[in-house]
Amino acid sequence: MSVFDVEIDGLQGGSADLDQYRGKAVLVVNVASKCGLTPQYTGLERLHERYAERGFTVLGVPCNQFMGQEPGTADEIAEFCSTTYGVTFPLTEKVEVNGDGRHPLYQALVDTPDAEGHTGDIRWNFEKFLIAPGGTVAARFAPQTEPESAEVVAAIEKDLPA
Repeated sequence: MSVFDVEIDGLQGGSADLDQYRGKAVLVVNVASKCGLTPQYTGLERLHERYAERGFTVLGVPCNQFMGQEPGTADEIAEFCSTTYGVTFPLTEKVEVNGDGRHPLYQALVDTPDAEGHTGDIRWNFEKFLIAPGGTVAARFAPQTEPESAEVVAAIEKDLPA
Protein backbone atom coordinates (compact mmCIF):
# COMPACT_ATOMS: atom_id res chain seq x y z
CA MET A 1 0.00 0.00 0.00
CA SER A 2 1.26 3.48 -0.86
CA VAL A 3 0.40 6.90 0.50
CA PHE A 4 -1.84 7.32 -2.55
CA ASP A 5 -4.10 4.54 -1.23
CA VAL A 6 -4.92 6.38 2.03
CA GLU A 7 -8.41 7.83 2.27
CA ILE A 8 -8.76 11.44 3.39
CA ASP A 9 -11.42 14.04 2.70
CA GLY A 10 -10.90 17.38 1.03
CA LEU A 11 -11.25 20.58 3.03
CA GLN A 12 -14.67 21.32 1.58
CA GLY A 13 -15.89 17.71 1.90
CA GLY A 14 -15.81 14.71 -0.39
CA SER A 15 -12.74 12.61 -1.00
CA ALA A 16 -9.38 14.30 -1.56
CA ASP A 17 -8.66 11.26 -3.80
CA LEU A 18 -4.92 10.92 -3.24
CA ASP A 19 -4.87 8.35 -6.04
CA GLN A 20 -5.05 11.25 -8.52
CA TYR A 21 -1.47 12.10 -7.51
CA ARG A 22 -0.09 8.67 -8.37
CA GLY A 23 2.79 9.28 -10.77
CA LYS A 24 3.40 12.77 -9.38
CA ALA A 25 5.62 14.19 -6.68
CA VAL A 26 3.66 15.58 -3.72
CA LEU A 27 4.83 17.73 -0.81
CA VAL A 28 2.52 16.97 2.14
CA VAL A 29 2.56 19.73 4.76
CA ASN A 30 0.60 20.06 8.00
CA VAL A 31 -0.53 23.68 7.92
CA ALA A 32 -1.99 26.23 10.34
CA SER A 33 -3.30 29.76 9.94
CA LYS A 34 -2.17 31.29 13.24
CA CYS A 35 1.43 30.08 13.52
CA GLY A 36 4.73 31.91 13.34
CA LEU A 37 5.51 29.68 10.36
CA THR A 38 2.25 30.51 8.53
CA PRO A 39 4.12 32.79 6.05
CA GLN A 40 5.53 29.55 4.58
CA TYR A 41 2.26 29.43 2.63
CA THR A 42 3.91 31.92 0.25
CA GLY A 43 6.82 29.61 -0.54
CA LEU A 44 4.56 26.56 -0.75
CA GLU A 45 2.35 28.31 -3.29
CA ARG A 46 5.39 29.39 -5.34
CA LEU A 47 6.66 25.78 -5.38
CA HIS A 48 3.23 24.58 -6.45
CA GLU A 49 3.07 27.12 -9.29
CA ARG A 50 6.69 26.52 -10.35
CA TYR A 51 6.45 22.74 -10.68
CA ALA A 52 2.74 21.98 -11.26
CA GLU A 53 3.15 21.51 -15.00
CA ARG A 54 5.99 19.05 -14.36
CA GLY A 55 3.90 16.69 -12.22
CA PHE A 56 4.14 18.19 -8.74
CA THR A 57 1.68 19.47 -6.15
CA VAL A 58 1.67 20.69 -2.60
CA LEU A 59 -0.99 19.10 -0.39
CA GLY A 60 -1.87 21.15 2.68
CA VAL A 61 -3.21 19.24 5.69
CA PRO A 62 -4.71 21.57 8.32
CA CYS A 63 -4.05 20.54 11.92
CA ASN A 64 -5.03 22.17 15.22
CA GLN A 65 -2.83 20.08 17.53
CA PHE A 66 -0.10 22.66 18.11
CA MET A 67 -1.28 25.33 20.55
CA GLY A 68 -4.64 25.59 18.76
CA GLN A 69 -3.10 27.41 15.80
CA GLU A 70 -5.67 26.16 13.28
CA PRO A 71 -9.00 26.75 15.05
CA GLY A 72 -11.02 27.70 11.98
CA THR A 73 -13.82 25.91 10.20
CA ALA A 74 -13.24 24.51 6.71
CA ASP A 75 -14.72 27.67 5.18
CA GLU A 76 -12.58 29.95 7.36
CA ILE A 77 -9.41 28.00 6.50
CA ALA A 78 -10.20 28.08 2.77
CA GLU A 79 -10.93 31.81 2.82
CA PHE A 80 -7.81 32.62 4.85
CA CYS A 81 -5.56 30.61 2.53
CA SER A 82 -6.97 32.04 -0.68
CA THR A 83 -7.31 35.68 0.36
CA THR A 84 -4.17 36.02 2.50
CA TYR A 85 -1.72 33.84 0.56
CA GLY A 86 -3.38 33.17 -2.80
CA VAL A 87 -3.23 29.42 -2.19
CA THR A 88 -4.30 27.34 -5.18
CA PHE A 89 -2.90 23.98 -4.08
CA PRO A 90 -5.33 21.44 -2.58
CA LEU A 91 -6.15 21.29 1.13
CA THR A 92 -7.51 18.31 3.01
CA GLU A 93 -9.84 18.11 5.96
CA LYS A 94 -8.42 19.12 9.34
CA VAL A 95 -6.80 16.06 10.98
CA GLU A 96 -4.69 14.98 13.92
CA VAL A 97 -1.08 14.21 13.03
CA ASN A 98 0.01 12.86 16.44
CA GLY A 99 -1.42 10.72 19.22
CA ASP A 100 -4.11 8.07 19.33
CA GLY A 101 -6.18 9.94 16.74
CA ARG A 102 -3.33 10.24 14.22
CA HIS A 103 -4.77 10.13 10.72
CA PRO A 104 -3.71 7.11 8.59
CA LEU A 105 -1.93 9.50 6.18
CA TYR A 106 0.43 10.54 8.95
CA GLN A 107 0.74 6.95 10.18
CA ALA A 108 2.22 6.27 6.72
CA LEU A 109 4.61 9.25 6.95
CA VAL A 110 6.07 9.54 10.44
CA ASP A 111 8.56 6.67 10.31
CA THR A 112 10.60 8.49 7.66
CA PRO A 113 13.66 10.26 9.12
CA ASP A 114 14.59 13.83 8.29
CA ALA A 115 18.19 14.96 7.64
CA GLU A 116 18.91 14.96 11.40
CA GLY A 117 17.46 11.46 11.81
CA HIS A 118 14.22 12.52 13.53
CA THR A 119 11.38 10.03 13.12
CA GLY A 120 8.04 9.69 14.85
CA ASP A 121 5.80 12.49 16.03
CA ILE A 122 5.33 15.64 14.02
CA ARG A 123 7.17 18.39 15.90
CA TRP A 124 5.19 21.44 14.82
CA ASN A 125 3.14 22.99 12.03
CA PHE A 126 4.67 23.00 8.55
CA GLU A 127 6.62 19.73 8.79
CA LYS A 128 7.04 18.58 5.20
CA PHE A 129 7.09 15.14 3.54
CA LEU A 130 7.98 14.64 -0.10
CA ILE A 131 6.14 11.73 -1.68
CA ALA A 132 7.76 10.22 -4.77
CA PRO A 133 5.63 9.46 -7.85
CA GLY A 134 5.41 5.78 -6.81
CA GLY A 135 3.89 6.68 -3.44
CA THR A 136 6.92 6.17 -1.20
CA VAL A 137 8.14 8.83 1.21
CA ALA A 138 11.27 10.30 -0.37
CA ALA A 139 12.19 12.95 2.20
CA ARG A 140 11.14 14.65 5.43
CA PHE A 141 11.89 18.26 6.33
CA ALA A 142 11.70 20.00 9.70
CA PRO A 143 9.01 22.66 10.22
CA GLN A 144 11.55 25.51 10.14
CA THR A 145 12.91 24.40 6.75
CA GLU A 146 11.70 26.98 4.26
CA PRO A 147 9.71 25.50 1.35
CA GLU A 148 12.00 27.11 -1.22
CA SER A 149 15.23 26.11 0.54
CA ALA A 150 17.93 24.46 -1.56
CA GLU A 151 17.40 21.04 0.04
CA VAL A 152 13.63 21.01 -0.57
CA VAL A 153 13.96 22.24 -4.16
CA ALA A 154 16.71 19.67 -4.89
CA ALA A 155 14.56 16.85 -3.49
CA ILE A 156 11.53 17.94 -5.52
CA GLU A 157 13.55 18.21 -8.74
CA LYS A 158 15.05 14.77 -8.13
CA ASP A 159 11.58 13.23 -7.72
CA LEU A 160 9.71 14.97 -10.52
CA PRO A 161 8.28 12.46 -12.97
CA ALA A 162 10.43 11.87 -16.05
